[in-house]
Amino acid sequence: MTQRDTNQPAPENLVERLDETVAAIRRRVGDRAPRVGLVLGSGLGPFADQLDDRIAIDYGEIPHFPVSKIVGHAGKLVFGQAGGVDCVAMQGRVHYYEGHDLATVTFPTRTLVRLGADILIITNAAGGISNQLEVGKLMLIRDHLNLVGANPLRGFNDERLGPRFPDMTEAYASELRDVARSAAEPLAIDLAEGVYVGLAGPTYETPAEIEMLRRLGGDAVGMSTVPEVIVANHMKARVLGISCITNMAAGTEPELSHDDVTETAKLVKSTFIALLTGILQRLAK
Repeated sequence: MTQRDTNQPAPENLVERLDETVAAIRRRVGDRAPRVGLVLGSGLGPFADQLDDRIAIDYGEIPHFPVSKIVGHAGKLVFGQAGGVDCVAMQGRVHYYEGHDLATVTFPTRTLVRLGADILIITNAAGGISNQLEVGKLMLIRDHLNLVGANPLRGFNDERLGPRFPDMTEAYASELRDVARSAAEPLAIDLAEGVYVGLAGPTYETPAEIEMLRRLGGDAVGMSTVPEVIVANHMKARVLGISCITNMAAGTEPELSHDDVTETAKLVKSTFIALLTGILQRLAK
């Protein structure tokens, strides 16, 4: 048995772990019932600071919740309102490359849905592969390629959470992309749309790997999102995926660094906040 398998939480206890986590959170936030859950990637967490009537809980204070050590991830679960919609937002996430198994990586996503969020807006910082993308662009995710090398649903399946073989034909809801485009238009935000490639990391890709991903149909690449989208679909939540193109992929820039990723995310903060607010306003109607 590999170390990854050894560290995996007992699958038969997953629902009980979720129930313990949700009960602990509800003791802090009362009867708040978020309709929309947001997973905010590297440098995009400040959106949660704009929520009205907010309550923030450190991940370390939530039972069974993994804590990220990555710069740009504040590690707080934030309840509040935006655009007239009750929300719960994750300021940061844990990643597979940190050494967690995928059951741990996706546990927070399952928690959002278990709290009542039937719509998830999952965001990330990504490297641009397509020549149609540029640094600072926001890309709606139409579909993904799972090249992480694993699937979070592998192993025992608890039917209380979802089916053994969930359909992924429309992993990213087309009607939510329509909502995002309608929100972007009056703001003059030019949204791209494309296929996101999820890899394990933590190294950035080589130029040869980027050429391979381009030939496979990838438009942007990152180290998150795909496992979370899989479990969201498993639990019948609808997903809107948004990538912030924070750098161009290997072979198009001299050198890549995480500092550049977080700095670019900060530069598009106001655009990102305006777009998310507009999306939530439309979901409230």
